[in-house]
Amino acid sequence: MDEEERVAWAALNRIVEPGDEEAGALIVDEGPVDALARLCAARQRLRLEPPDGARELAHAALIGARFICPGAGEWPSQLDDLGPIRPTGLWVRGAASLRLAALHSVAVVGARACTEYGARVAAELSAALADRGRPVVSGGASGIDAAAHRGALVVGGLTVSVLACGVDQVYPRSNEQLLKRIAELGLVVSELPLGAHPNRPRFLQRNRLIAALTRGTVVVEAARRSGSLNTARWAAELNRHVMGVPGPVVSELSSGVHELIRTGAVLVTSAAEVVELVGGVGTDLAPAPQLPALPRDILGPVALRVIEALPLDRRGAPVEHLVRRLALPAPAVLARLHELCALGMVEREGAHWRLNPERIATP
Repeated sequence: MDEEERVAWAALNRIVEPGDEEAGALIVDEGPVDALARLCAARQRLRLEPPDGARELAHAALIGARFICPGAGEWPSQLDDLGPIRPTGLWVRGAASLRLAALHSVAVVGARACTEYGARVAAELSAALADRGRPVVSGGASGIDAAAHRGALVVGGLTVSVLACGVDQVYPRSNEQLLKRIAELGLVVSELPLGAHPNRPRFLQRNRLIAALTRGTVVVEAARRSGSLNTARWAAELNRHVMGVPGPVVSELSSGVHELIRTGAVLVTSAAEVVELVGGVGTDLAPAPQLPALPRDILGPVALRVIEALPLDRRGAPVEHLVRRLALPAPAVLARLHELCALGMVEREGAHWRLNPERIATP
């Protein structure tokens, strides 16, 4: 890409609002240089100052940021799935490669006013994902977003914060130190020009980037009108995986996630289950859940039949009763009873055999 195109993209980034489909279609049809000329001519008629792309790039360099435009080597190609509403470029702080970070990344999002349960789940899930080499992407907001970023940082993993303001701005102020840490060890990203401040439409437009950058989105906690559900809808539209972590059924902050699961999102409870879904087909499989071992798990089929034939009352039954009930030879039944007695599962009292309630578990 030549410098003229790069400067044109930076200028377009200053005057094109996120998600402007009409301007995006013009850029696709005419290319960044000619599209910029058309848009600048329209601005001149309105007596608006033309953008200076070169100045934008120089300012970014002064504050340690860089500009990644479509077609550049570091550009994450999955953003092209957004078509005419893809960003005109991304401003980035941090040394890691955004393209490589996005290849196997997972979004972890949720409520700002989260519960202790939600924050803990988000942090532990993100830590486990980052530990497995899966960069964690979130929005840098309070609550679940902050917990997700911190979880990834704790294990030395890579995390990416996608902002709804310029990368030289801090929002919310309470996350100033966290965002500084992410810029040092991960990546802080925004499609908005330097100096841009957040507003509600920009948060919603930001969500499409979180969904597009990642292989799947996990919603940890969300009420029915949560903005994180907007990220999940974008993920579904872009054919990314949509996942939800269940919570208490009496919690309003879990109601949105539960509705998401009811309408098709995959229920996940661990990083292994997330990685199984977003990983390659037939690879990264989550281990099968291991049930607690019971004494009867080691028994053979005949011994199990003997256990089931013994009555539950304390008096028990004689061998003859079991032989008739099982239609098995007496020596076979007696041999199994002695085995079960050695394991402590049955007891003998005279001619009667009975279950030992302290050692045997019913199905």
